[in-house]
Amino acid sequence: MSARIFSIANQKGGTGKTTLSMNFAAGLAQRGRALLIDADPQGSASHWSRSSADDKPFPVSVISVGGQLSREVGRFAEDYDFIVIDCPPTLETGVMQSALSVSESVLIPVLPSPVDLWASIRITDAIEHARIRNRSLKPYIVVNQLEPRSALSTAMKEALDEFDIPALQGGVRRRAIYRNAAIEGLSVYCIGKRGETAAQEIDEIIKEIL
Repeated sequence: MSARIFSIANQKGGTGKTTLSMNFAAGLAQRGRALLIDADPQGSASHWSRSSADDKPFPVSVISVGGQLSREVGRFAEDYDFIVIDCPPTLETGVMQSALSVSESVLIPVLPSPVDLWASIRITDAIEHARIRNRSLKPYIVVNQLEPRSALSTAMKEALDEFDIPALQGGVRRRAIYRNAAIEGLSVYCIGKRGETAAQEIDEIIKEIL
């Protein structure tokens, strides 16, 4: 059986793409064999996994891929239940388009402001282009870095409606524990009670997707 493949993508930087990728993959690893492909030239996911302590490695295999992404995905598809692709924050290299062409879903993290959402709108063109070859591709917006006890503004809700891509009910709150997990080379699933609430957030996203 081939792996279920998910891309985490946004051509705009600074939206928390790698944080979502790493924790989403870690959550999937609790449900089966998971691989994370670091397709971002910045290599943040690879650095994150390498910063783990020897006695507490990151729970997901992480590999870096530069070119020929679809070929690399094909090499590993039979060995894993889930593959997560952390895409580069650009549409210019063709890597994101290649990832979308082999994925069943793409998660698009956006910050909770209309301006940040509008800055991400070019990804809709990449999704429509990918659907020429991959008709079953399902895109989802994930609102990231929500402030605790705050609701989405009316302007943000209206902007989401304009975007024509469904937003997941589950979002990601702004929590220091996500930064701490990255510093320690871990996921929020691996740091005990400190990470429980954050892990529940990621689990809600996974349940919606699966």
